[in-house]
Amino acid sequence: MKKLICIAIGLIVAQLAPMAVAQQSEQAPASPSPKLQWQFSPYSYHFSPSDDHKPVFMVGLEREHASGKLDGLTFFSNSFGQECLYIYPWGGVYKNIFGVAPLSFKWTAGLLYGYTEPYENKVPFNYKGFSPGAIIALAYEFKPGWSAQVNALGTAALMFQLNVPFK
Repeated sequence: MKKLICIAIGLIVAQLAPMAVAQQSEQAPASPSPKLQWQFSPYSYHFSPSDDHKPVFMVGLEREHASGKLDGLTFFSNSFGQECLYIYPWGGVYKNIFGVAPLSFKWTAGLLYGYTEPYENKVPFNYKGFSPGAIIALAYEFKPGWSAQVNALGTAALMFQLNVPFK
């Protein structure tokens, strides 16, 4: 787990460093600061349950920019009880889906780490525990800043998630 934390911290610093070094132009209007949200998932539904499956738990932090860009970091136990990390520097959110103001569509893409022997073949393109990751989701904001979300985890499962403002 120490290795995962070191990797996560390194990737967060790499993501935030350019913003710290850049100086804002005097002519550029100030943009609203990104919204931070805690993410929690107590349950995932597997399409093909197996005796090998363990409960999946997830906690994460997501940043939504005024432009609709998303990025974030999640720690989770995978379906086989292994500790994992998903860091996604790419993503987006599209609000007001189907004319329903609180409904939004989200996508994220990034790097997944943690699927190791004997489950390394459970995710595509895995190399020594590292593989690309991509998730699509529908979220419903039921209270300002608070939302319930359903994530599609490939063809394997649906993850049910709660997003809470980080204050």
